[in-house]
Amino acid sequence: MTMADRPLIVHIRRHSCDDGPGIRSVAFFKGCPLRCVFCQNPETRDPGPEIAFSPEDCIGCGACADACPNGAIDLADPARIDRKICRRCGDCADVCPGNGLRRIGVYFGPEKLCAQLLRDRAFYRHSGGGVTLSGGECTFFPDYLHRLLEQLKAHRVHVAIQTCGHFDYEDFAARILPRVDLIYYDVKIADPEAHRRYTGVGNERILDNLARLLHQRRVRVRPRIPLVPGITATRENLSAVVDFLCRAGADSVSLLPYNPLGMPMFARLGKDVPSLPQRFMNEAEETAVLADFTAILREKNAAAAQFAERS
Repeated sequence: MTMADRPLIVHIRRHSCDDGPGIRSVAFFKGCPLRCVFCQNPETRDPGPEIAFSPEDCIGCGACADACPNGAIDLADPARIDRKICRRCGDCADVCPGNGLRRIGVYFGPEKLCAQLLRDRAFYRHSGGGVTLSGGECTFFPDYLHRLLEQLKAHRVHVAIQTCGHFDYEDFAARILPRVDLIYYDVKIADPEAHRRYTGVGNERILDNLARLLHQRRVRVRPRIPLVPGITATRENLSAVVDFLCRAGADSVSLLPYNPLGMPMFARLGKDVPSLPQRFMNEAEETAVLADFTAILREKNAAAAQFAERS
């Protein structure tokens, strides 16, 4: 069985009111085709298991060093783990009495994950909620996702997915789209070269997939723009993204505040911390961005109205 058939789940967030209508359970898949320098959940990028070390939670007991079969633990090393030797088996995390070392990523079969999510079914029923599949990128695992969705829809659960849009559209349309009720679709950067520079891949497939999804009209698609200071939250980028969405037929767009609190996870995983950006926008910057965005929408709406009159 390949990794594509056995995706890992980083976390299941229960009783969420921020990831779709009603009260929801959110499953975060591990693995993503993008490598955004501003990633808010770096522990969801690598599809394989990982070990995180939090020095502030380590009590220095040495149990991890005794348990490691490869000698990858050095109590004198501030990083604790020699990542070149570590096989990511997780034996060290299993014996850690605190939270200094912990496994990142656990496998659930589709039936087991469905059962975990259905524990909150009463909340879905009484609030109009359901399940949201996020990541990472849940569409990175189409075979598994198809099987999970069949399980959830057999129980009449409302399902939303959050996606970066980098997937094979034909496969998605055939096996995933008929089994979801809502799609949150992130559009980060309009310029292809800038998109490649900041995310590691071009945006041609992402934009093409979004245009096709907006055209199909069967499932509600909610485009979203994450506001990253100096990268996505510029007037030039916001105007270009809104221009694309207008041409593609979108009737709405949401702005997502950027949260840099995930940045320390890079270091906990033994990875280099990106040099930018690592801060929230201050109130003045937020006000300026929202004012720019409002002006952009007015300009686009006015242009659309003039076009309609000429037509």
